[in-house]
Amino acid sequence: MNFTLLITVLVTAITLVVAAYVMAKLLGPRSYNKVKGEPYECGIPTHGSSWLPVSVGFYLFAILFLMFDVETVFLYPWAVVVKEMGVAALLSIGFFLVVLVFGLAYAWKKGALEWK
Repeated sequence: MNFTLLITVLVTAITLVVAAYVMAKLLGPRSYNKVKGEPYECGIPTHGSSWLPVSVGFYLFAILFLMFDVETVFLYPWAVVVKEMGVAALLSIGFFLVVLVFGLAYAWKKGALEWK
């Protein structure tokens, strides 16, 4: 198998990334001060540590949102070719939506969608 194209793309990508990094370091402005190193909180001076524990529920809710959002994106290609594929497309998307509904029901039953 000929890997010339793959190697060319990888070398080009690595070269462009390194070139952009070097140019940013050489041409970018350099002004360092204490205020730039502090976390940004809408102009209000920080009090205490900014590293506070966050509830796992936020992460779970975000992951569920992304999961269902990505699954919704998969519906677009189906909608484009549904007329050409006929019954096969209808059955495949039906199975896809059944799995999606079971996943939603499971998350709902486990209480993942409740804001506590």
